[in-house]
Formats: sequence, C-alpha cells, structure tokens
Amino acid sequence: SGATPVPVVAGDAVATADGGEVAARDPLTGQIRWHYARDLPLCTMNETWGRLNAVYHKDVNCSEVTQLDPGTGRITAQRNGNAEMGTQLVNDGSHVTATGKKLLDTWRDDLVKSAEYGEVPALVNAGKQPRTGCTYGTVAMSSGKVGVIERCPGDPADRLTVYKAAPEKDDEPQVSFSSVLAGKRARVVAMSGDLTAVVLPDQKLLVTYNGDGTQRAAYPLDVPPSDLAQDPPSGVEATTQTAANVYWFSGSKVLALSRDDLSPRWTLSSAMGPGITFANQLVIPIKGGLAVLNENDGSTIRTVGVDRRGYSGVVRLGAAGPVLLEERGDTLTALK
Repeated sequence: SGATPVPVVAGDAVATADGGEVAARDPLTGQIRWHYARDLPLCTMNETWGRLNAVYHKDVNCSEVTQLDPGTGRITAQRNGNAEMGTQLVNDGSHVTATGKKLLDTWRDDLVKSAEYGEVPALVNAGKQPRTGCTYGTVAMSSGKVGVIERCPGDPADRLTVYKAAPEKDDEPQVSFSSVLAGKRARVVAMSGDLTAVVLPDQKLLVTYNGDGTQRAAYPLDVPPSDLAQDPPSGVEATTQTAANVYWFSGSKVLALSRDDLSPRWTLSSAMGPGITFANQLVIPIKGGLAVLNENDGSTIRTVGVDRRGYSGVVRLGAAGPVLLEERGDTLTALK
C-alpha cells in the first residue's frame, strides 16, 4: 500500500492504495470488497469525514482528488487542485490540508477549497498572501487552524504561522499569528485546541505557544540530534492522538504530550512509531514487537513479540475492530 503513509481504516474496511488503485479490504482476510482504479499514479490517500480521499498525479503535480464512499467505492466528490508532488494530507476532522514546500491547499468535506497559503499558481488576485518567496517545513492542524513552519528570505530564523482553515475568502489567508522563532530547523510537532508545540533542535527545547502566538512554556528535549537532522517526509510529523495524549515519534523515541497543554508527560525509547488505542489500551510499536503501556506514566503493562522479518523502519499502527494493522514502509500487515 505504497500511497498510504499510515493504515487507513474507514467504516469496517481497511483501504489500501498502490499504483493507481484503491481497494477496500476485509480486515480479517484481506479480501478485496471493491476497488477503484485510474490510469494515473496515486500520490497519497487518507480517511476523513468517513470518506476516502485519493490524490492522483496528473501532468506536473498531485492535482486530481477523488473522494470515495468506503462502503461501496462510489465517488462522492472530485476536485482539481494544485497539491505538490510528495504531498501528504493532514486533517483536524473538519478540513483537510495538502502539504507542500511552497503551497498549502485546504478543503472542506465536499472537496471545495476553503484556503490556500503560499505560492498560488494561476494567480488571479495578487497581494493576498502575507509573504512571498518562503518555503514550508512541517504542517499540523487542529480546531479549524493550520500551523506551519515557514522559511522566508529576510527572516533571521524559522517562522511559525497559524492561520484559519476556513477564512472568509478562500484566496485571502486569515492569520491568527506569525512569529519568528528562536532557531532554525524548527518543527511543528503537535496542535491541540488553540495550542501549538514546536521543537527547536539547536536549543534542545519543546516550546508551546498560545493561540495569540505568545509563548506558554518551554521544556528540555532529550532526543538524539540525528532524529531532528531533517524535516520528516512530506512535512508531516509521525503523531497520533488518544483521548489523553498526543504521541510524537521523533525517529527513535515516543514522547507523550498532554492533550490539555501539550506538556511532555513521559518518553519511551526503543520505539518504532507512535501509539494508538487498541482494545482500550495504549499500544506502541517497539523493536521486536509491541508494548502495551499505561498512558498516565508510560509504565509497561506487557509486551508482545512480533516478527517483522528484518524490517527496521518506521511502523505506523491502525485498528480495524479486532485487527491491529502495521504499516511498514509500503507494506500493510494485519495482526490478530
């Protein structure tokens, strides 16, 4: 499932996306229930609003979006956009943003564009974007807002900008705040409510910001420099959320951040990806298997061995009823 960065579960089906084909499968058997194919390669796919959003590559970019009903495979909406090659979709439950280095596109559930930020192709009205010539690092969303790290000419360091996912006019961003940070190579690792958490690798800090851009708190960050050497692929951090915490996978460790104020609660070393709730317990992929942990303090309840046959990359988890899913690179594996 090469076009899905994480396991995609919609309704009672697991969806895979590879080449030009989207397939809905029975979680227990992997048997295909329906498939939808185009003679275009897929860029990426996600699930939002109980629908599958499949993004296809045509001409120069990832411009064709097809939305599918996971139960039937019926097309529920389509759009042409300007998402860049290498794009990934982030969402806050109400809007989806396609990431990019120079343009961020946000749509609502009928795939109508609600916001665009950055270098807009075929520009009709000039002067609507706040800054020009910037490139973008990591992107996150929460509560109707998009957070992005900008690298702009003339700025002494990276910039954190938070703007509305649904401004009054789709071609005119409504910025909540935009602040130059204390360092470079910054990364937006999580947003929760009005709060945004940013990692500053050179300062070895995790800094949280309020909705108006004021700094709320700063915490020492104990993560190997190699984890933070470059931005994650497609500008999206490996994060998950449960009712209690946001889990951020740095590349070698999982940090549990409180949903309330994004303060670090505990850290797990030897992790291979962020955790999810499965059978009412927190499960995190670790080297050699899975760890079931207490969400409050990170203590281990038990571990389960999993033979990943030499795979040592990032593992992303998903759940479909009684089946635990592991996305290992381009391969989706179901565990029971």
